[in-house]
Amino acid sequence: MKNIFEKIIEIQKGGKEAVICTIVNTKGSTPRKVGAKMIVYADGKIFGTIGGGDLEKTVIENAVNLFETKQPKLFRHDLLHQHSMCCGGTVEIYIEPIMKKNKLYIFGAGHTGQSLAKLAKDFDFETVLIDDRKEYVDDCKSKEINKMNLPFGEALKLLPFDEQTYICIMTYSHPVDRDILAFCVKKPFAYLGMIGSQRKVEVTKKMFSEGLNISEEELDKIDMPMGIDIDAEGPEEIALSILGKLIAVKNKISLWKKELQL
Repeated sequence: MKNIFEKIIEIQKGGKEAVICTIVNTKGSTPRKVGAKMIVYADGKIFGTIGGGDLEKTVIENAVNLFETKQPKLFRHDLLHQHSMCCGGTVEIYIEPIMKKNKLYIFGAGHTGQSLAKLAKDFDFETVLIDDRKEYVDDCKSKEINKMNLPFGEALKLLPFDEQTYICIMTYSHPVDRDILAFCVKKPFAYLGMIGSQRKVEVTKKMFSEGLNISEEELDKIDMPMGIDIDAEGPEEIALSILGKLIAVKNKISLWKKELQL
């Protein structure tokens, strides 16, 4: 049976939406002590316990309400007067959303893709490096980077997409890049970018608007050329410029579709 910390990791990696309830302070006689935890899912189901009875029933109700606000909150409970519990102490319970990890899909394990993967793993991205060339995937030695050696079309069918998915496209082929982009633009995402020259971008926009039923609004959500314009040269600098854009989007800084003013 999984313990509560394994459950939290499971949720962070893309499991059901949930909040964590933690006893942070007690006074007098209480059913559980400081540090006791309980996970509450959106449907009211739980994992773990903070003491049972009317206290737990109320905490579950508070937790379910938190799914609307998404804001952590501290609740104080007088066990005798609020819950008719004869133990009679007081409990403070901190309820907070379990934040899912941001997923970063890097399509293309060339020099820039590997450089980006190595940088991103230190910035709380669950990074997946994807390429159909085994030797390139094998060249990435870091155990902290997830790797997929599959044809890109097969990988796309297996990967989950949501509003915390960051997508960077930089394969060895312009047509392959466009195929991946056409697939991803119809999926939910936090960020979608494609590497390339201004010429590549203009050709892509023309092809998409004329032949692929992709609207101007959808095109405007794509960051291409990808990254912040810092006159980057070489794989490491280009990767850094892309990571800067990812962090800006993650932190909701208004760099989207704008040049960085230095």
